[in-house]
Amino acid sequence: MAAASYPFWVLEQEARALLTRLARVRPFALQEPMVPAAAASTEAQAAIEGYLADGRRELRTRVQQFLIWLRGPGLTVTPEEAQRRFTFLRLRFNVVLSHFDVFADVLTQRSESQTGVWLAGLDEVATDALDLPGSYFEPPPVICYLDRGHGAAIRRARTRLPGGGESPVAVVRVPRERMVGTGVASSLVHEVGHQGAALLDLVNALRAPLQAKQQAGGRHAIAWQMWERWISEIVADFWSVARVGVASTTGLIGVVSLPRAFVFRGNLEDPHPIPWIRVRLSCAMGKALYPDPQWDRLSSLWEQFYPLHEDLPATQRTLIAVLEDTMPDFVQLLLELRPSALRGRSLREAMRPAERTPERLRALFRQWQGSFEKTRSGAPSLVFAVLGQARADGKMTPEDESRLLADLLTFWALRAALQSTEFAATRPRRALLALSPTA
Repeated sequence: MAAASYPFWVLEQEARALLTRLARVRPFALQEPMVPAAAASTEAQAAIEGYLADGRRELRTRVQQFLIWLRGPGLTVTPEEAQRRFTFLRLRFNVVLSHFDVFADVLTQRSESQTGVWLAGLDEVATDALDLPGSYFEPPPVICYLDRGHGAAIRRARTRLPGGGESPVAVVRVPRERMVGTGVASSLVHEVGHQGAALLDLVNALRAPLQAKQQAGGRHAIAWQMWERWISEIVADFWSVARVGVASTTGLIGVVSLPRAFVFRGNLEDPHPIPWIRVRLSCAMGKALYPDPQWDRLSSLWEQFYPLHEDLPATQRTLIAVLEDTMPDFVQLLLELRPSALRGRSLREAMRPAERTPERLRALFRQWQGSFEKTRSGAPSLVFAVLGQARADGKMTPEDESRLLADLLTFWALRAALQSTEFAATRPRRALLALSPTA
């Protein structure tokens, strides 16, 4: 081999090695050993597999084109230029693998005994909580997974993945410590609320009226500035209260019950409200949507847990005071918001609060009590709202709640799996192959 051709031979070998390693990246459908009931929905699987297959196909084409170039026009360039081109190919290869790993971390848990089935059940709860009546948007597939810590998070559909590209599904991280109880609904539906708010463009719709309040000046201007800064997390909390009722607020209390210093701490860079204010606001939103004495009772309980002592710095006491002063007006502004996506309806009207009042939730609990068949007939997010209300009323023990929800998550997962099987049985084989890319 001539010395001049040696660098190009090395690069050709490395490029071909990339192709061999790329061929080892197989679709999840060929390697995940989960039981059918633990599988993500057909829509989610198709979206993920299709997105990853497109990435592998595009990379394979790039490498093949590089090899053709290397054996022809590439022989006329310097080894430095050839190496530069190959380096960008290898970086793209790492991006393709990082995208695979994002979803591998999520789907691998589906092979865990029982946990995988519960996750599939949570997928059904999340999908139902996102599906706002009225067909205001096309909801993306949602998949859930567990992780350490006590906070949840979401990677929204159509947002940037590491290295570029948009996620084809919404991925919700659920704290493992919240499984299994109605507290998981608070975290789960809050994260779903971020996706719903993005689909309705609620944050941008709220910016203008909040900024107008700030520009009016006065001692309350700082409060309206803070409401605007926190608005993305607040609309997610609102979505959670609207969909699962008091279970949202009791779950939130469980998350932010921290040492006193943290409960009153405000960070100007943090999009989350001061925890003490956040719970008070959750109660205020619940009371506005679903009038009932329970909200004042919960708010008073929170004050008893974390009273406003004089040891708080004056600046904190002043900020909390103006936030409390403006809270009723802020909640009213939020509920009466009419973003263009809602086609003339207010946010309150779109959430249809009459369907999930505490009175109705209590009535449903009485009807369903002792009958698993009746309980499982409700929409998953409604069932969480009913059981959360029963827990708050002292009508259900934590032990009974955990057992019932474990059975319900299993049932919803199994029902979804059977429906997917029935769907597949009625589809032409050619259509099914289109849902299972093997590139």
